[in-house]
Amino acid sequence: MSPRILFLKGRFVELDLEFIRAQFPAFAQPNLSNQAFFENAGGSYTCGAVINRLMRFYTERKVQPYAPYDASQKAGAEMDEARARMAAILGVDTDELSFGPSTTQNVYVLAQAFGQMLSAGDAIIVTNQDHEANTGPWRRLSERGIIIREWQIDPETGALSLDGLRALIDDKVRLVCFPHCSNFVAQINPVAQITKIARAAGAYTCVDGVSYAPHGFPDVAALGADIYLFSAYKTYGPHQGLMVIRRALGEALPNQGHYFNADTLYKRFTPAGPDHAQVAACAGMADYVDSVYAHHVGGAAPAGQKAQVVHDLMRGHETKLLEPLLAWVQSRNSLRLIGPASAEGRAPTVAISMGQNAEQAAAKLAARGIMAGGGDFYAVRALKAMGIDPEQGVLRLSFTHYTSPQEIDQLIRALDEIL
Repeated sequence: MSPRILFLKGRFVELDLEFIRAQFPAFAQPNLSNQAFFENAGGSYTCGAVINRLMRFYTERKVQPYAPYDASQKAGAEMDEARARMAAILGVDTDELSFGPSTTQNVYVLAQAFGQMLSAGDAIIVTNQDHEANTGPWRRLSERGIIIREWQIDPETGALSLDGLRALIDDKVRLVCFPHCSNFVAQINPVAQITKIARAAGAYTCVDGVSYAPHGFPDVAALGADIYLFSAYKTYGPHQGLMVIRRALGEALPNQGHYFNADTLYKRFTPAGPDHAQVAACAGMADYVDSVYAHHVGGAAPAGQKAQVVHDLMRGHETKLLEPLLAWVQSRNSLRLIGPASAEGRAPTVAISMGQNAEQAAAKLAARGIMAGGGDFYAVRALKAMGIDPEQGVLRLSFTHYTSPQEIDQLIRALDEIL
């Protein structure tokens, strides 16, 4: 039995791609037909359940929520539903989940809170594997006397080693910031092991899940992360940043919201009012998980269990599609594959150093029906560490579970042509 085929309720289950693609209106749009989408790491297509909820809110509930009249009560109830259902999927308490305008903004707010809580001489560990959003705001705290230690990647592989972390961590370290997987290297980091090391040293952890969550929502409690962040617009939803802050840390950090909201955990780190419609629409992501589970498995189950099954279905399909693409890249001596050579150990985000301007290469692919991107992808530190000129950049080919084998074939044919 292939490890990518799930055995559930007495039968083997694989992802039903026809059903999956039917949940995304983009695949029915004439202007997108024959266009293969390979820039999912920058933002995914939006599922129909999210679009429907967003339209309903704007047309029926676009009022100030939580007032005593009917439309307002329904607006507030839909916002509460989104928080409750997404928190259940992530394995955390409802009030441990906050919504903000973006992950970048959420990290910035968190950095201000830590800057107030920490003292000169305290240390924070960051990596040079990260997207700049989960490294830049923390590095700026050096202006307050906080020590910044950089956990560096291997310049050949782009990997972070646990030994590298152990060499940096001591009783001065109060926070360890790292990605679940990099938007450039794509290696899936051993989050549970890292959080265990940090916890043993008395440090908190902040995990950037932006590049991992599109491939299956994680069980944050099982990972042991104190903070876990990701972006809904990359997980088939609206443009919101979702941020889990576990209770002990959330209550210890200084309040960043209005003073009269200090006793409400999910309001402590959202200084501006949330986008009501987009928060409410995030419940559509939970609808999507439920629909995928119902179609493939059926029956009742806790939200976290459904999410894990859907996660495994997604990852199984993505891993199968990754193999021919990785094999093709490695067959070309002129190309440098960034990150793991094995499909099992990485997200389906394939960055390639081509020896030519990557943005120009992406333009050539666009003429062949391939939507992809070239550049530095806000991972400038990682590119430099691996000896890649950020001005030249990398070609990034990123997909997710709704990608088809035919689109992978189309991509490889186009790559053959432009090279």
